[in-house]
Formats: sequence, structure tokens, C-alpha cells
Amino acid sequence: MHLAPPIDRSAVESIVREIVLSALPASSDRSSELVVSISARHCHLTDADVETLFGSGHTLTPMKELYQEGFYAAEETVMVVGPRKRMLPAVRVLGPTRSASQVELAFTDAISLGLNIPVRASGKLEGTPGCVLVGPKGVVELGQGVIRAERHVHMGPADAAHYGVENGDRINLRIESNCGAVLEHLLVRVDAASKLEVHIDTDEGNALDLENAKRCELLKSPA
Repeated sequence: MHLAPPIDRSAVESIVREIVLSALPASSDRSSELVVSISARHCHLTDADVETLFGSGHTLTPMKELYQEGFYAAEETVMVVGPRKRMLPAVRVLGPTRSASQVELAFTDAISLGLNIPVRASGKLEGTPGCVLVGPKGVVELGQGVIRAERHVHMGPADAAHYGVENGDRINLRIESNCGAVLEHLLVRVDAASKLEVHIDTDEGNALDLENAKRCELLKSPA
């Protein structure tokens, strides 16, 4: 008796996506495929900082897969402590681990911590303020790494070609809701493994009433 090989979920999703896209007319409006996600406060950690905070030999425990394949929300959380002992008690850790630890907050989060944080692309940490991270097994003091992540959109090469953009370009996002508006200058991040997805923070999502949005649309670069 021969057992069938396990189903590769990512391969199936890729095949289905290709079939759906091939069935669309060339002039079809692709905005229905766009996912706009609110990126709540979270942190990324190095392997060394994971061990310091959660114990020697500890590795992150995936809790929930994120929309972008290979990324996940972990079971682990940390306390983020700012100046004058102000703190956020349970900030989610996202995986996998990175080469540098960083904390991503909304503007109102930073105010509550007493921090003045800049808007930066993820990983651009030079000159940013630091904080203290507290875990169940230890403490990590970051000399820098607290940012407000600038709004951005992940996309693959086919979507980049459709919108007429390249990695590092800027594009606008129109959100139609009772508090709708156009968000300008989203950073375009192109990667072969990426799905089409916009990330904005909680302040932006709440201000635009994203939960009740009727339509979200990326605006192509002018010809």
C-alpha cells in the first residue's frame, strides 16, 4: 500500500492564485485581492535575546501564521519599559528571529512610554531610541531599536509590474469608509515570496475606520 505524499499547502495556494489571475481579463481591477492589515505593537528578537529573556536554549514557539508565508506570531510576549518606568506589559514577539532586535509601536504607544520615536522602515535602526525588554528569565536593554514602522506594501514581481513600481518606490492607498482618506507614500517592498498586503499601524487603522471599510485600493504610479 502506497501512501500519498503530504500536501504542500503553499504550492496549492500558489497554483490556485495563478489559475484565478489567469482567468481575469487584462484590464481587471485587482483591488479586490488587496489585503490591508493593521500591524499592532510587536517586537522582533535575535536568538541571543530570546535566550536571555526566556532561558538558555529557548526558541520561539509559533502560535499563529501571519499572512506572509514563513512569518508568525509567537506564544512569547515581553514587557517593554520606557523612561520613567512606564511600560507596556505584554508585547507580542514575531518570528522568525532576526539579526537585530527591534520594537515596533504606534505613535500613541510611544507617548504612553514617554518615547519620541521616528518613522522608519523596518531594520533602519540607527539613531533610534532604546528601551528595556523584560521576560520571564531575564532582561535585555536595547540601546536603540524602537520605531514607528512606516506604512508599506508587500508585493510580488507580478503585482509590482501591474502597479508600475519597483522595490523602494512609493505608492498611495485609498480607503473608502466613513472616515476614509488617501494614505500617501507607502513604501513598496517587492519580493518573489511576498503576497499583496499593506501594513499600517493601529493609529492609522483606527483613524480610517478600516474595520468597516467598503473598499481599499492602491493607486498606480502616474504614467
